[in-house]
Amino acid sequence: MFFGVLRTVVDAWHSGVEASAVNRLITRHAVSFIFPLPYSYREQIARIPGVSKVTFANWFQGIYIDQNQFFARMAVEAETFFDGYPEFIVEKDQLEAFKKERNSCVIGQKIAEQYKLKIGDVMPIEGDIYPGKYEFVVRAIYKPRDEKVDATQMLFHWQYLDERLKQDQPTRAGNVDGMSSRSATRQRPPRSPDYRRDVQELRAETKSETEAAFQQSFVSMSGAILTAMNFIAFVIIGVILLVLGNTMVMTARERIREYAVLKTLGFTKGHIVGLIAGESLMISVAGGILGLFLMFPMVEGIAANIPQGMFPIFDVTQTTIILAGSSALVVGVVAAAFPIWRATSMKIVDGLRQIG
Repeated sequence: MFFGVLRTVVDAWHSGVEASAVNRLITRHAVSFIFPLPYSYREQIARIPGVSKVTFANWFQGIYIDQNQFFARMAVEAETFFDGYPEFIVEKDQLEAFKKERNSCVIGQKIAEQYKLKIGDVMPIEGDIYPGKYEFVVRAIYKPRDEKVDATQMLFHWQYLDERLKQDQPTRAGNVDGMSSRSATRQRPPRSPDYRRDVQELRAETKSETEAAFQQSFVSMSGAILTAMNFIAFVIIGVILLVLGNTMVMTARERIREYAVLKTLGFTKGHIVGLIAGESLMISVAGGILGLFLMFPMVEGIAANIPQGMFPIFDVTQTTIILAGSSALVVGVVAAAFPIWRATSMKIVDGLRQIG
């Protein structure tokens, strides 16, 4: 059970990488993604061969209701963002309404369900990275194309934010966090080597990488923790093996005389192996099945209590189920190995003399 839960957490961290599009490249500041890029780079990137669409996003964050309500809130370019990210499905009339209203926003389906928001509702947000009071009108609700797509984001007009910055903090205006470029083909990013070289010719230091690599950089920040969790998950399997192995050794020791009697009656080594291995496998498989049944409600309970947006997917994967099931079989076989060797290699006379 605990093996499955830990594996689910590790898989959830990597879900964003698996959902990345192969035909998108992310361009950001070479030092760190926290440093902005000039908006003027957008047109220069769009002219690079192989690029069919360029869009961008700016991390806004802010506080909605209270600081415990966490989900991504980003300023995007309304005209291009949903073309660059077709996995966010928005009805045409809602998208047009969003584009026409400066302080409007698009929210994910899960956000709408969690906060019971509908079209026309107002979302007041207190800015932190960008100080001030903001009121956004919900004009569209996007649906994810599949379960791997994050449905817990709020997106609004970057131009609206930039206009506020020009009034309140002019030095911060005209910048974006990063740009995303997409090729016309679905099989590969926009001529990756040439693209990176051409972008490097821009005035500021930039770094271009595939969307999967960009997502992986966030995962790698927690690499030590994820490695430890993965290690602990398999340590749990080792502990179970030791417990079951000790149980089988003690059981075989108590039954040495019984095995000697069975040999006297004509039972072969195959029969003895079947008895010991069958008992060990029955215990391990029964424990594995019980653990799997308990794992699903535990994962569902954790998913219900983690903040929306932390993990796009928090479900038990088929790989985890296969690993858990195969581990139960391996533990059963390995735990039976020593008792089988002892029972089959003993002499009948020695077995009858054994006092348990």
